[in-house]
Amino acid sequence: MLECVPNVSEGRARASLDAFAAACGPSLLDVHRDVDHHRSVFTLAGPGPRDAERAVRALAREVVDRIDLERHEGVHPRLGALDVVPFVALDGSDPATAVEAAHAFGAWAVDELGTPVFFYGFADERDRTLPSVRASAFRTRAPDLVPQSSRAGVGAIAVGARPVLVAINCELDRDDLALARTIASTVRERDGGLPGVRALGLRLASREHVQVSMNLVALDQTGVQAACETVRARAHDRGAAVTRVELVGLVPAAELDRCTPEFLEWSGLDVTQTIEHRLTH
Repeated sequence: MLECVPNVSEGRARASLDAFAAACGPSLLDVHRDVDHHRSVFTLAGPGPRDAERAVRALAREVVDRIDLERHEGVHPRLGALDVVPFVALDGSDPATAVEAAHAFGAWAVDELGTPVFFYGFADERDRTLPSVRASAFRTRAPDLVPQSSRAGVGAIAVGARPVLVAINCELDRDDLALARTIASTVRERDGGLPGVRALGLRLASREHVQVSMNLVALDQTGVQAACETVRARAHDRGAAVTRVELVGLVPAAELDRCTPEFLEWSGLDVTQTIEHRLTH
C-alpha cells in the first residue's frame, strides 16, 4: 500500500481546509493543522492499494484553486501552495511503486496544474534531499519538469519518494528563538548531532513560545524517544524545559513499540496516532 503525505501551505482558513479534506475522500487518515507554520499536513493511504494517488490529485486541484502563495506568510520554509508531495511504500510494498507514483504525479502536476516540479529522494536520479531542494531551487538547480504555461501564485512542488519518517515538534517553556535554534543545531545531523535528524528552531507567535521542529528520516538510527529526550536534555542544560510534544501526522506502530511507558506518558503519544490504527478504524 502507498502512503502519501502532502504538505499544504494553508493552516488558518477553515473553509479551505474543510474543502481540502473533503477532496481527499476515504483515503484521508489524518490532518495536522498549524496556524504559526501556516501549513497543514495530510496523511493519505487506502482503502485500496494505490488510492492515495487519486486522493492527492483531487487535493492538488483544490489547493491551486484556493491558495495564493504571493499573500502567504508563515514560519515554515515553502516552495509552493502544494509544497511537498512525498510517496511512501508502506511495509510489504515494493519501494519502486513509490518512485513510479512520484514520477506520475509530477508529470500530471506539470500538465494539469501548471507548476514546476523538483524531484527528491528516491524519485531523484541523484537522491537529493528535500532540504537541498529548498536550498537550491531556482538558484543553482532548475526544475526537473517545467510547464508550458505557469500558473501565478502556486509556486513549485517538491515531489519525492522516501521511507517512512516521523515529523515531531518539541515546544519549549519560553519565547527564546535563539535558544530553540541553538538546540536544533546540537541535535541535527548536519551539524554533528543525531543521525537522520533534521531540525529547525521556530517561533510560535500564537503561543508565545518556541519549538524545536524535527524530521526523523532514519528511524533505525534515531527514533522518536531518542530525539525528543535529547532535545529535553539540551533544554534542561540551558535552564529550559520541553512542555509539549507534538506529532505532525502519524507514526508507525513499530516506532511506538520501541518507546518506554515513561516516555509515552510524558510525551502524550499513543496507539491512536499510528498509521496502522487509522487504517483499521
